[in-house]
Amino acid sequence: MIRLEKRGTPSRLWALATPLLAVVLTMIFGGLLFALLGKDPVMAIRTIFWDPLFSENAWYYRPQLFVKAAPLILIATGLSLGFRAGIWNIGAEGQYIIGAICGAAVALAFYPAEGWYIFPLMVVAAALGGFLWAMIPAVLKTRFGTSEILVSLMLVYVAGHILSWVAFGPLKNPQGYGFPGSRNLQQYPPAANPELWDGTGIHWGVIAAGLAVVATWVILSRHILGFRIRVAGLAPRAARFAGVSPDRLVVLCLGISGALAGLAGMFEVSGPSGTLSPDFATGYGFTAIIVAFLGRLHPVGIVLAGFLLALTYIGGEIAQSTLGLPASAIQAFQGMLLFFLLALDVLPNYRIRIAKETA
Repeated sequence: MIRLEKRGTPSRLWALATPLLAVVLTMIFGGLLFALLGKDPVMAIRTIFWDPLFSENAWYYRPQLFVKAAPLILIATGLSLGFRAGIWNIGAEGQYIIGAICGAAVALAFYPAEGWYIFPLMVVAAALGGFLWAMIPAVLKTRFGTSEILVSLMLVYVAGHILSWVAFGPLKNPQGYGFPGSRNLQQYPPAANPELWDGTGIHWGVIAAGLAVVATWVILSRHILGFRIRVAGLAPRAARFAGVSPDRLVVLCLGISGALAGLAGMFEVSGPSGTLSPDFATGYGFTAIIVAFLGRLHPVGIVLAGFLLALTYIGGEIAQSTLGLPASAIQAFQGMLLFFLLALDVLPNYRIRIAKETA
């Protein structure tokens, strides 16, 4: 008989080992998936994890790791604060979209003016847009007790419809020959977010992600807010006795995560993406949930997990072009990582005991 026995204290060893074990199991079962699709599983795994770093074209792919990892890390750091407090913002993808729309709208409102102030205003607008979009589930939860999980998730689809509307309407490029989508912000210098150093992949979004990681670490380890977040997540009743306001914490955590997701959207639309098109949403807001949990909701872990997921993005694109793997298989491969991580998350808190059943 197999049973779970609760540990007296959570195992730090298993807490560190389970993400690595989840990666290994994802490789094994992902390889089986690729084999069922008629592809060489060893070659597929090698292409995803090895080629972006050590192949002949690695000089091109390595800078792309920063480009792909930056929005994931930026969004995941904001989500980690709420997740630690038991506040589940599942709608970061919607906040990412709204932030991109607000940032692009500011830039296009000033077009074709030249001015150093345009990009800072885009930053402010994107952060404010993501913040206000996150305030919808925050207010509904604090006022009416609704589930922030359902509300934030449903708002992703609302944001997607708004994206389609602005791409076909208010922000449509008048010189785009009728095709939906905004002007290319990379070709509008005051609103562009190019590489700061050629060949490195580092742009302002990467800098913002680094600052967010440092700020999150300071909050969690050196600030009273971090103490309140940890207490609220571990012992909600004890947090109330300690003077922690649950409603205020909901607003704060959702607001921070929404603002950072909005910034990620703005840095993407003004940089790697360039245009605000109907297919701008790439799923970064959902993938960041995997990054947050794979990194154990710790800032340093989130950085490592962000680069790992960025590696699967780039390696997956290589596998699609060279091996003919479908994009859906790569998405399933990434999803496996989250499921294995959640399944193994029981091990830090419980021991698995195998014993004979007695009469």
